[in-house]
Amino acid sequence: MKAIWLENNILSVREDVPMPCNENEALIRVRLAGICGTDMELAKGYYPFTGIIGHEFVGEVAALPESASADSEAMDWIGKRVVGEINVGCGRCCLCRQGMHKHCLKRTALGIWQRDGAFAEYIQLPVENLHRVPDTLSDEAAVFTEPLAAALEIRQQVHLRPTDRVLLIGAGRLGQLVAQALFHEGIDLKVTARYPEQRSLLKPYGISIIDSEDVSPHEWDVVIEATGSPAGFHFAANAVRPGGTIVIKSTYRKEVSFDLSRLVVKEITIVGSRCGPFEPALRMLASGDVNPIPLIAAKFRLDEVSEAFDAATKPGAFKVLIHP
Repeated sequence: MKAIWLENNILSVREDVPMPCNENEALIRVRLAGICGTDMELAKGYYPFTGIIGHEFVGEVAALPESASADSEAMDWIGKRVVGEINVGCGRCCLCRQGMHKHCLKRTALGIWQRDGAFAEYIQLPVENLHRVPDTLSDEAAVFTEPLAAALEIRQQVHLRPTDRVLLIGAGRLGQLVAQALFHEGIDLKVTARYPEQRSLLKPYGISIIDSEDVSPHEWDVVIEATGSPAGFHFAANAVRPGGTIVIKSTYRKEVSFDLSRLVVKEITIVGSRCGPFEPALRMLASGDVNPIPLIAAKFRLDEVSEAFDAATKPGAFKVLIHP
């Protein structure tokens, strides 16, 4: 099959990649996939990954595990559109037994760690990782399920009170979804947006925008860092109030140098936030509570990998999609 291959920080198109053939997992034909910040960091060497990257996708089930072939109910998955949770645990360790598959020490992660990803014609995932896409939801909206789920994870981890002053730093691909999701729930939210295009996408929803220089230091109850830059963490640490919380949504390629004693003195809680719940994300997309379509900047074919990643890495760029 054809796929985008990453090796030694170089992306290329290969047309002779073997089809995935794990008899214990579902085979999925990829309909659409999205480039995210993690993909771009992987290309820069964030993890020593060799293989097919990409983890935001919508596809349709082409085949099921052999064990499901005699189950008529299970066979109903064939031909259905799906999205998929990207972490696959061992299923046996103490973390997996507690339902924490995404933290399994032997886990694989789609297109990120020891598992080929979605910038290909086909992928495989366990059936239990799959979620059906409502018929009313377009592929273009459904492909945002994984990043929207990551945005919703904030509410799973942090109790946001109606009186909390919440600052979101960064209004890029993920930040836009975080802003829509939190604003929809009535959170007192302010967003720093660096580029005019980011501001223009936030304004129709009535989301409050604040200039970075107008952010009062040491006053914000919760600060969400979604810039992808170590400078964003330093900004967040200066903005959060004593006893407040910083939620980190960024993945940094390089180590962040910081005086941790500042966090100790201010008694700051740091929350790392990664993958989140898919079903609520699908419901929000299907209801229109979150509308990701204006975030789509461009679409490219698999064999246009250079053009796709060039478009995705431009300052202020939004979501670039790849279709096989």
